[in-house]
Amino acid sequence: MSTALFDLTGRTALVTGSSRGIGRDIAGTLAAAGARILVNGRDAAAVDEAAAALRSGGADARSYPFDVSDEAAIDAALAAIDREVGPIDILVNNAGIQRRMPMTEVPLETWAEVLQTNLTAVFLVARAVARGMIERRAGKIINICSVQSELGRPTIGPYTASKGAVKMLTKAMCAEWAQYNIQANGLGPGYIATDMTKALREDAKFDAWLRARTPSGRWGQPEELGGAAVFLASRASDFVNGQVIYVDGGLLSVV
Repeated sequence: MSTALFDLTGRTALVTGSSRGIGRDIAGTLAAAGARILVNGRDAAAVDEAAAALRSGGADARSYPFDVSDEAAIDAALAAIDREVGPIDILVNNAGIQRRMPMTEVPLETWAEVLQTNLTAVFLVARAVARGMIERRAGKIINICSVQSELGRPTIGPYTASKGAVKMLTKAMCAEWAQYNIQANGLGPGYIATDMTKALREDAKFDAWLRARTPSGRWGQPEELGGAAVFLASRASDFVNGQVIYVDGGLLSVV
């Protein structure tokens, strides 16, 4: 198969939550495949730093800091992008948060915060971007799911609920938008070594459990998600829709 199928030259990708962590690595890999990157996050300084780092490596990267859970902010940012850059060809809904505590101790405001950021924001951004994709009859949407889209674990009830819902929202996007040549798929990381998992990696008991539980015997690295992201963003996945690709070292395949 020709590598041209994976070439993203001339295409514009908005990656939410891409100033750090998984989002930053995905943005870098899409840039390496030729995409123009719109870097996003709530911290403008961090967004500018990430965009500058991409540009220093030869990428075309622009800063668009805005809160993905704020409908008015989304509309304003997308209007600016349309004026200044042009259509968004690829959307990666990556922004997310984690709040660990027993469910009996989760305040309603914490539950709402996690669901607003991890689920409602995916709906809001995708809905806004998909309108243009529908007009152009083309688009790629990648929603960052998780192994917690399939599995539960103590102390992360809100996160698990949000990521399970993102999986089903991805299927809903496929059901409604596939007819417009829009491919909406999920990318489900396993346990990846990021800031979000730092406390778990420093917990010797959890670290040992995770290594024993995962067939690959280790934590994943953020850059290991890039290949699947490029596939889902490229012409190579034009007949792939409503699916979740898990990059988890085999964790979901074994008991």
